[in-house]
Amino acid sequence: MSHARTGDGAAASDVDPRRWWALVVIALAQLMVVLDATIVNIALPSAQRDLGMSDGNRQWVITAYTLAFGGLLLLGGRISDLIGRKRSFLIGLAGFAVASAIGGAASGPGMLFAARALQGAFAAVLAPAALSLLTTTFTDPLERGKAFGIYGALAGSGSAIGFIVGGVLTEYLNWRWCLYVNVPIAAVAVLGALALLHDRPGTAGARLDVPGVVLGCGGLVALVYGFAEAEPRGWTDPLVLALFAAAAVLLVAFVGWQTRAPSPLLPLHIVRDRDRAGCFLTMMLAVIGMFGLFLFMTYYLQVILGYSPVRTGLAFLPLTVAIIIGSTQISARLLQHVPPRALMVPGMALAAGGMVILTRITVDSAYLSEVLPALVLMGLGMGLTFMPVFATATAGVAPRDSGVTSATVNTSQQVGGSIGTALLNTIATTSSAAYVKAHLADGTGRGAVVREGIVHGYVVAIWVAAGVMLLAGVVAGVMVTARAPKRGVGSEAVG
Repeated sequence: MSHARTGDGAAASDVDPRRWWALVVIALAQLMVVLDATIVNIALPSAQRDLGMSDGNRQWVITAYTLAFGGLLLLGGRISDLIGRKRSFLIGLAGFAVASAIGGAASGPGMLFAARALQGAFAAVLAPAALSLLTTTFTDPLERGKAFGIYGALAGSGSAIGFIVGGVLTEYLNWRWCLYVNVPIAAVAVLGALALLHDRPGTAGARLDVPGVVLGCGGLVALVYGFAEAEPRGWTDPLVLALFAAAAVLLVAFVGWQTRAPSPLLPLHIVRDRDRAGCFLTMMLAVIGMFGLFLFMTYYLQVILGYSPVRTGLAFLPLTVAIIIGSTQISARLLQHVPPRALMVPGMALAAGGMVILTRITVDSAYLSEVLPALVLMGLGMGLTFMPVFATATAGVAPRDSGVTSATVNTSQQVGGSIGTALLNTIATTSSAAYVKAHLADGTGRGAVVREGIVHGYVVAIWVAAGVMLLAGVVAGVMVTARAPKRGVGSEAVG
């Protein structure tokens, strides 16, 4: 009897008994994309030795991926709207698997860098399609909350899962498996997508905004590249300043062009919406702080406390569990009854509190008393924040714009990660250098001073990250004024 209602898109999603299996496929693809940003971090020292990479070039294993991913997301989102979300999803999955296989078989640094850039490009097609499919598959507010809770948990914990998987694969197999592992995951997701995902076709007769692609993607690439180069070169380096100037010019020109383009790459009404803009900004600020945590804790646990790759990965496990609990057990249950900012503001306050606890670390801190409580608070805070951000940013968007809206959420995440890595790493290294210079004269052994200096730099940067988290909470509280979805349905009809 239920099949009689499949003419209605929303009704079809309500009665399709396989929609939760479709969520598994979508979530699997999203997890692969997110964890790939960090899975190679722990494997990087092994890959560097194996392929003969220089210290100056090794960052390109990370940067090539984030640069292509962050820079091409808007284009990927619009492609999803033009050719259809399911088709984009399948193209992204297949391309990501091929690029991963090329990277795993790399015989030199150049081949690995190119494969990582190709992974990023296909991830930019895959990620917006995945979020759009989720948005169009779950239309009932109650089910939507559960679905976005699971999705938010994976988006928030994927990076931490990457550290665990990367540590295990590097220690027990070799670094190449950190890339090869994507091939079977993608194969399963492709088969699942073909069997379970449904989508209306792309927009007939729509054209791609080529000037918008050049200006928007060029501006984002310049911005992400600038932050990536600020880390090794410093903020006042001529190349870094030139990249930031180019990014500003291109993005201003992009906004100007979008106001008169016949088929804009990013329809400006998407970012003019107060709730949506607040979600984009909250996401970017939250990820700045979170990437700072990942960066410093990886080095702190391995270099200062002497943890193995596997033990380092497992040390992040409580963070992952806390994010999943925060997203699926707290946010997903409460979002039907409270406004999104009632979750996002306490979430960012909790995450900032976790960061403040982490500022107590020393060269010989105990994991259980000084690291674990911070990770749990951070995880709960991120879980409370990410799920309502994803759900609110994509709510009420016209189907033709769902791909580009999803891409904008992902773009804010990627740009935030790039800014966080470069900004906080620069703060940490300059603070460490100043500490070492000031304390070497007091007769303490150089080795001890250097270790203390490194931890001092981490602490200064973690304080900054805590401040950024609090700012994210303020932004969410001031800008995101949406009501609880349950009440919002009725109010929209009236308004």
